[in-house]
Amino acid sequence: MDEPAVREQLRAVEDPDLGGNIVSLGLVNALDVDDERIRVSLALGAPYSPTESRIAARVRETLADDDRDVELTARVDDPEPVDDEEVVLPGVKNIVAVASGKGGVGKSTVAVNVAAGLSKLGARVGLFDADVYGPNVPRMVAADQAPRATEDDRIVPPERYGMKLMSMAFLVGEDDPVIWRGPMVHKVLTQLVEDVEWGELDYMVLDLPPGTGDTQLTILQTLPLAGAVVVTTPQGVAVDDARKGLRMFDRHDTTVLGVVENMAGFRCPDCGAAHDLFGRGGGAAFARTNDLALLGSVPLDPAVRAGGDEGAPAVLGEGDTADSLRVATENVADAVGLVQRREAAERRGGDPAEGPLSGGVRAEPEPTPAPRGDGEADND
Repeated sequence: MDEPAVREQLRAVEDPDLGGNIVSLGLVNALDVDDERIRVSLALGAPYSPTESRIAARVRETLADDDRDVELTARVDDPEPVDDEEVVLPGVKNIVAVASGKGGVGKSTVAVNVAAGLSKLGARVGLFDADVYGPNVPRMVAADQAPRATEDDRIVPPERYGMKLMSMAFLVGEDDPVIWRGPMVHKVLTQLVEDVEWGELDYMVLDLPPGTGDTQLTILQTLPLAGAVVVTTPQGVAVDDARKGLRMFDRHDTTVLGVVENMAGFRCPDCGAAHDLFGRGGGAAFARTNDLALLGSVPLDPAVRAGGDEGAPAVLGEGDTADSLRVATENVADAVGLVQRREAAERRGGDPAEGPLSGGVRAEPEPTPAPRGDGEADND
């Protein structure tokens, strides 16, 4: 087959979310065909996304009858290329903010578990604890190693569970309160972004403080977010505040990837009865009303609390709650990939389907690895 014949064959590969084939949608960046191999570059931008893994696998299946080697790579081009010196965090492919309208809904728990879940899948992950006034991430991953400084005053973040970590907790005493006004918060956050050796990352997960204050404004004005995840409990009061957080992202033209409903029911370990301690279905209704994906529904489980206190993220364990956190993690990666593919298709004149960023919660996690943005698309 020559190049036109290969391109025509690739029209059989559908994007399950965008409602078209990858050729018509403009998701084939480049195609190089010679006597020994077929090289395909795909506009896939969310490493270890199950959906993008399946797209890559389908491309291989479509070309399997050809005797030549098939090489797949993945890359999403910037819509407006700029000088590298002007790019914030040029080595980070996807920055995902985890936010909540109020405290106490498990936002940090979700951020830590999503980051740890992505790392477990094989992604290169950074976890940035941007909750300046209440930094808890180091405790939640049992990180007792402080950052190092290089000779040129760059900060080398410690690592835990394969994640690079940065937190205000590393910079102040364990019991010292942070009593700062907005300008100081802005200065420190900017330094923690620009002066840290983050290296090459597939994802950076930001644990934002609750609410809609100075920290959130600094992040939204400074970092190119791939999207945000809003965390709420089913309780009406929490949903009311989550709505304010959603409006904040809307006003700053930030894509909201979807909603994670935390503390969604408690099953008594003694009698087996289910109890809706914080109401039922509030997060799902909030997502549905705002045409957002329900990325995950995580039960109220003492094991999650214990994991946070002991520095062992529950997503790395076993059981129904761990499975629900893995599903949420994979749905976040899928939503990031959908954002990237939809934007690539629109730039190239494709006609992607409208609708929520993700189809919602899957019944079971699918740990199949997706392509890295800079290498082989099947991670054999």
